[in-house]
Amino acid sequence: MAVVTSGTFRYRTDTGEGILYPGAFLLGNAGSCYECGHEHSHGDRCLALHIDRELFGEIAAGSSGSNRCGFRTAVLPAVPALASISVSLHLASLPQPKLALEETILTAIETVARAVGTNHRCPRRLKAAAIRRMTVAIDYIESRFANDLSLAELSAYVGISKYHFLRTFKQASGMTPHQYVLGRRLRTAAAALRATRKPVARIALDHGFGDLSTFNHLFGRVMGSTPTTYRSSS
Repeated sequence: MAVVTSGTFRYRTDTGEGILYPGAFLLGNAGSCYECGHEHSHGDRCLALHIDRELFGEIAAGSSGSNRCGFRTAVLPAVPALASISVSLHLASLPQPKLALEETILTAIETVARAVGTNHRCPRRLKAAAIRRMTVAIDYIESRFANDLSLAELSAYVGISKYHFLRTFKQASGMTPHQYVLGRRLRTAAAALRATRKPVARIALDHGFGDLSTFNHLFGRVMGSTPTTYRSSS
């Protein structure tokens, strides 16, 4: 299991294929062949976990009620509901007590196993031209996600209609462009809360949220606590 921290790439294995991008999870089963490609991108960085098969079976049984010891899909989208897990794993490389690190990792595995086992559908296979366009679009969003983007701007950048862009982006990433941008903003804001002492209001504005009340509401809904509580818990 790996979470992408930067960059995009194509991933294919026996359970499916898709585009990986920041915040998305790559899933692979023991003994399965896989292929990654960067034909339309410039590389990536991931944080990977190699999980013992017996341990995964135990976690899957406890979290999703399934005794399956393998993933049934190749990619888990970076939906906002997984933002807290993504941020926790990203920060796991920082010095911290062993107990905290182990709890972070086991909680992440549990959350991903539950998400895959209950409500995830494999994305439909995309044509090469669509993969290329969506990779370009994701790179564009990554460089501007704090801006007030529009479907007109994004679709024009890759040369297709607004409706076709919306449909293809959702098919490729597992979420709408707005959900992608919201998740990206929340993950970077959460990381900034723990890594800096900037005022919460300043962080909200720097990461594309128009006002503090909106940021507090969205952050609490997705991350499970207020920004102030989240920062103090670190």
